[in-house]
Amino acid sequence: MTRRLQYKIQKQHNGKSIGMFLKEKEYSRAVVIELKKTQAGIKRNGTWAGVNEIIKTGDILEICLAEQAYSENIVPKKGRLNILYEDEDILVVNKPYDTPIHPSVNNYDNTLANAISYYYHQQNRPYIFRCINRLDRDTTGVTIIAKNLLSGSILSRRMKEHHLSRIYVAFVEGITEEEGTIDLPIGRMEDSIIKRKVDKKEGKSAVTHYRRLEVFQIEGQAVSVVALQLETGRTHQIRVHMSAIDHPLLGDFLYNENNHMLTRQGLHAAYCAFYHPITGEYMKIAAPLSQDMERLIQQGLNRSQEGYDLENKLLALKW
Repeated sequence: MTRRLQYKIQKQHNGKSIGMFLKEKEYSRAVVIELKKTQAGIKRNGTWAGVNEIIKTGDILEICLAEQAYSENIVPKKGRLNILYEDEDILVVNKPYDTPIHPSVNNYDNTLANAISYYYHQQNRPYIFRCINRLDRDTTGVTIIAKNLLSGSILSRRMKEHHLSRIYVAFVEGITEEEGTIDLPIGRMEDSIIKRKVDKKEGKSAVTHYRRLEVFQIEGQAVSVVALQLETGRTHQIRVHMSAIDHPLLGDFLYNENNHMLTRQGLHAAYCAFYHPITGEYMKIAAPLSQDMERLIQQGLNRSQEGYDLENKLLALKW
C-alpha cells in the first residue's frame, strides 16, 4: 500500500531539520530509515530532500510511505470479517470467536490475518499484517490493525505505554460486588505452557478494575455481566483474576471446565478509545456482543427484542 502525507510547515518549526520535524510527528527511526531508502520518500517543495535539510515557514513537506511487500506466510483466505471502521491508516474489526489472530502450525488458513489478507488481495493491494492488540482465539471484539508502517509504529508504542483505553465485558458465575479492583500478581503454571495462576512470590504485577452491568439467572444459576479495565496486560489476566475472586468466566475450559453455558470463554473486547495515529482525532469504537453472548443475555433478562445496548451501558460508566 502507498500512503502519502503532506505537511505545511508552521512558524514554530521554522529552522528545524526535516528529521527533527518527523521525530516530533512520531516517526520512528525505523520509519525514517525506510523513507530514506524510498525514491522521493521525502520531498520538500516538490524536490527530493534529505533528513538534514532545514525547513522554513510555508514549506510543503511531502512524505511517501510506499510498501509493495506482503506478508509471505499469510495465505489469502476468505473468512468472517466484521469491519467497524476503516480509513487509509487503520482497520478496526470485531473479531469473531474460534478465530486465532495469526497463522500457526494447526491454524494455517483460518485466522484473522488470512481473512484480512484476502480482503486486500481482492482489491489488488499488497499488505503487511500488523495487529496492534492481540486477542485470544475465543475472545471476541475490537481488534485494531495498522495499514502502514507509520500507523503501526505509533500505535504499537502507544499500546506498550498503555495509551489505548480498552474496556472488556465478561460473563461470569455468581453475583459480583458492584465494583472492585483485583490486585494480584500473575505467573505461569508450573506444569503448563498455557495456563496462568495467581503467584504472589514470583508473579508479575497485575491490576484489574471491574464494574457490574447486569445480573440474571439461567437455569437457577446466577450470572453477572461485568465491564473491566486493565492497568496491566498479563496473559489471561481477566480469566485468572475473576477465577481468583470466585467468579470464573462462563465457558472457560482452562479455568472453569465444568461450566458449559457458552462454548467458549465469555469474554469480549467491547470498547476502545485512542488518538488516531495520523490525524490526532480522538476515536471511540465499540463492538456489539457476539451472537452467543447476545442470546444468553436476552434469555437471562427475559427480553424478546434484539440488540443489547452495550455501548451506552459502557459510556455511562465513570472509571
